[in-house]
Amino acid sequence: MSSVAVLTQESFNEHRSGLQPEQVKAAAAGPSGAEDEDSLPTYKDAFPPLPEKPLPEGVQETGNAWTSKIKPLKSSLITQVFHVPLEERKYKDINQFGEGDQAKVCLDIMHKTGAHLELSMAKDQGLSIMVSGKHDAVMKARKEIVSRLQTQASATVAIPKEHHRFVIGKSGEKLQELELKTATKIQIPRPEDPSNLIKISGTKEGLEKAKHEILLISAEQDKRAVERMNIEKVYHPFITGAYNKLVGELMQETGARINVPPPSVNKTEIVITGEKEQVALAIAKIKKIYEEKKKNATTIAVEVKKSQHKYVIGPKGNTLQEILDRTGVSVEIPPLDSSSETVILRGEPDRLGQALTEVYAINFTANSYTVSSVSAPSWLHRFIIGKKGQNLAKITQQMPKVHIEFTEGEDKITLEGPTKDVQIVHGQIEVIVTDLISRMDYTEISVDPKFHRHLIGKGGANINRIKELHKVSVRIPPDNEKSNLIRIEGDPQGVQEAKKELLELASRMENERTKDMIIEQRFHRAIIGQKGEKIKEVRDKFPEVIINFPDPTQKSDIVQLRGPRNEVEKCTKFMQKIVAEMVENSFSVSVPIFKQFHKNIIGKGGANIKKIREETNTKIDLPAENSNSEMIVITGKKANCEAAKNRILAIQKELVRLEVSIPSKLHNSLIGSKGRFVRSIMEECGGVHIHFPTEGSGIDAVTIRGPVEEVEKAKKQLLSLAEEKVCLNGWVSLNLKLKASILQSPLNIYIYVFSRGFCGHKQNYKQIIIIFFFFLWQVSKIKSATFLFYSAPSADAPVQENGEANGEVKEPADPLVPKKCDVIVLSGRKERCEAAVEALKALVPVTIAVEVPFELHRYIIGQKGSGIRKMMDEFEVNIQVPAHELQSDIISISGLASHLDRAKEGLLERVKELQAEQEDRALRSFKLIITVDPKYHPKIIGRKGAIITQIRNQHEVNIQFPEKNDENQDQITITGYEQNALAARDAIQTIVGDLEEMISEDITLDSRVHARIIGARGKGIRKIMDEFKVDVRFPPSGAADPNLVTVTGRPEQVDEAIDHLLNLEEEYLSDVVENEAKMAYMKPSGSTASSMEEPRGPSKGFVVREAPWASGNEKAPDMSSSEEFPSFGAPVTNARSSPWGPKRF
Repeated sequence: MSSVAVLTQESFNEHRSGLQPEQVKAAAAGPSGAEDEDSLPTYKDAFPPLPEKPLPEGVQETGNAWTSKIKPLKSSLITQVFHVPLEERKYKDINQFGEGDQAKVCLDIMHKTGAHLELSMAKDQGLSIMVSGKHDAVMKARKEIVSRLQTQASATVAIPKEHHRFVIGKSGEKLQELELKTATKIQIPRPEDPSNLIKISGTKEGLEKAKHEILLISAEQDKRAVERMNIEKVYHPFITGAYNKLVGELMQETGARINVPPPSVNKTEIVITGEKEQVALAIAKIKKIYEEKKKNATTIAVEVKKSQHKYVIGPKGNTLQEILDRTGVSVEIPPLDSSSETVILRGEPDRLGQALTEVYAINFTANSYTVSSVSAPSWLHRFIIGKKGQNLAKITQQMPKVHIEFTEGEDKITLEGPTKDVQIVHGQIEVIVTDLISRMDYTEISVDPKFHRHLIGKGGANINRIKELHKVSVRIPPDNEKSNLIRIEGDPQGVQEAKKELLELASRMENERTKDMIIEQRFHRAIIGQKGEKIKEVRDKFPEVIINFPDPTQKSDIVQLRGPRNEVEKCTKFMQKIVAEMVENSFSVSVPIFKQFHKNIIGKGGANIKKIREETNTKIDLPAENSNSEMIVITGKKANCEAAKNRILAIQKELVRLEVSIPSKLHNSLIGSKGRFVRSIMEECGGVHIHFPTEGSGIDAVTIRGPVEEVEKAKKQLLSLAEEKVCLNGWVSLNLKLKASILQSPLNIYIYVFSRGFCGHKQNYKQIIIIFFFFLWQVSKIKSATFLFYSAPSADAPVQENGEANGEVKEPADPLVPKKCDVIVLSGRKERCEAAVEALKALVPVTIAVEVPFELHRYIIGQKGSGIRKMMDEFEVNIQVPAHELQSDIISISGLASHLDRAKEGLLERVKELQAEQEDRALRSFKLIITVDPKYHPKIIGRKGAIITQIRNQHEVNIQFPEKNDENQDQITITGYEQNALAARDAIQTIVGDLEEMISEDITLDSRVHARIIGARGKGIRKIMDEFKVDVRFPPSGAADPNLVTVTGRPEQVDEAIDHLLNLEEEYLSDVVENEAKMAYMKPSGSTASSMEEPRGPSKGFVVREAPWASGNEKAPDMSSSEEFPSFGAPVTNARSSPWGPKRF
């Protein structure tokens, strides 16, 4: 237990009258009677005087926030030499030393890192590299040298997975340092990778170093231990010591790391980490300090006004640390949110007096502080401060105790500090303000915001020029302010000149004109020129005009010109002239030239076309080789285009034209399928053109055009092919009757088959076309003969019952004689035609009927006919499904007899599959309805539907919740297999059972910590809810009780979550209070609290030797005197000498 000793009136009355010998003796004896007078502290020990003179040399002054130490300057440049042995050199060519790839690599390294490299060759042909520069640059250069000038090797090292993070270090710093130090590349497996192997690549020497360092880190972690100690918060300062010196010494002495929570965090736990022996030694030393202080330390309570606490604390708590450093006494300040004004001093009894004196001295000094303000226009503040605070720095260096505060938008400057210093600074600033007002001025001009960016200029060029020229400051409001006021500050003359220039610029812009020119987009690229060269010439000629072309993707013809009216007009005329020239030169004409003659137009190596282009000054474009176009496009002036056209046509006319007589009935066979015969002749004969007359014209003349030699060659080949066709014999006729009634089409489309129809009948012929094209496809595979199909007379011709058509009477047709439309004529060699007849007979399609239940037809057809198309492609048949209105079960299959059986089996197999699917669909349609209170529905659904989705996927069911407007809001429908639906119902009922067991409790959490608990995007509160399986609801904004938080869940989980939340509140609240305290210290409140005088009981006080009043010359201080013992915050009376020594405040 500690006692509270208060310096009272009684104790000082005893000092005034002097201590009697008996009392001195009794006091010296103490409770045990063992102490004597010599053991009493002297007055100077108990109440040491404040220093009056500077500290002697060699004695260091305690650092604080108001003083700073200048660190010794060190050279920032270093030089290191690296040696690369011959066997490890990547570039070993001695003849190319100082040049070639090696030199390029060195230059690149110097450019990348900023270091300077010098290379030299040793006698052993090794490479010595001297690197100079800053430390980081040298390290980076070394890494580059190793990776690019030395051969690389690789190795792996295995350490426990949990040690990898220590190799990486915080934010990867340790790994980067290790790579720079060893000049290697270290690859650590990702956290999800189970491998514990670390891969290292680099030089042999670097590999060994890196492996050694990594194993060393791992070995250190094997030896480490972590211990936690709970020690009362009030004793933490004695463990840390002033400025953390003591804890630093402990860490240095033991080698362990000691983490003591800062004063702002209300935690009693001290964490010690390190090797086991080190941790044990550190714990023993901390326990010893704690037990000694707990046994010997006592406390004194002193009343200090709340407003003066900040001076006791000092900037960043430095004053508290100074008292602790000098006296070994801890000063405990009540929290900012506490109304208490009691400051507690804790420490050894013989040191409390000295600490108390320092507290009195601080508060006495605080009473002499004052707050003052200087009137100064807000626009002058930045001039008073000066560039980078230079002007203000001169004042603060002379008067460091004065705090100067500038408030934006206010025409005053606030000063706070010692009265005399404040008065001096007040006068200095007033002088500066008066001087600035006398020689500086400001003005505001109104300019339309749309011109602001033009006043600023590109990259601020205009406004910066005005600022530098007139030595003024110009503030143009940003776009979001939507203000038209521009403020100019500076020298009066400069302000007026800048104002005049800005107004002139604005006036000129108001006279600006914007004009849109219509220029076809095809000319834009030509006007701009390659890399903008041509448009640059225009802009240089009219520098005040801004020319904007539309984006090519917009396909716009509008070109915008903006600038002074006269300049815009001049530029417009100039641009129109350019466009007129382009239009004149853009006349285009197309010349049709046979594709085969294009290469004759081009000439050998492009000689012909190049000559025409140069002599006519035109652009001539020929179509691509793979294009079917025959047009040659000529672009340029009209007269030049006509000249080029005539020259190209002249070349074409020079080509030979020859006519060959070949019977017209052979023309088709000479042309060949898709013109393959005639095309092969034209290609073989150098691109000649062969033209056959129109089919049916009866003309025998075939025209051949091209170069003389090639035309003769083509003529011989064409005649030879005609003779071969004439020699063909063995004409065979095949009578095949195609039945059109095989299939029924679901579409009512009236068409003619090949414009005529089969036998001239006008019917629903889609099925006939399908059969006919199928037939043609199969026929195309027979390449041994040529086929000729006859068509029937037009069905449009009216036929009378008596056989009279078109006014003519014809004999009735013999039914035994085949109609011409049923006859296919084959031409070719006799033996080939006979083989073709047999092949054609095998191609006549056959139709079979398959019975399939009508309700399955739509599934067989499939979506958009995909199912039936797949079967037809697979089995090479045609499948016809009856129309829906027929309600028929018969499906027809048509095709080759060899394919029908396989198609029927496939169709019946598909029917079995569909029937099985129907049965399964019936089983899956089992429906189960359960009743659940609607308030549980959101919990069953889960966040983003997670819970209900899991149930659906797990049990393969569909779960439907009621809509908002449904009558039965408590019914949930489950659809699926009966067994699965029942299992899903049980899962939902289990969740409901858990929810019904849950409870909700309201707790009070300070609203200031809500945001910290919730975390960024709710990450923190989600983690808590997931960890404790509870739901936490915070009050909405504007709630009646902003501190009320609701926790819902199972009782035991709710209790654990509440405990955790309250712990977090306590931890975070200390940070909030500390921040508020800092803000209060930075700007003290104006409220003052009257000192509370509480009567204290009698106390012995302090017994000291060699007190000033012990001698006969001086009296003991009078405690009733406000001069001797001024109350905190009271004004100071006239000073006079006192037993306490000269005033030093």
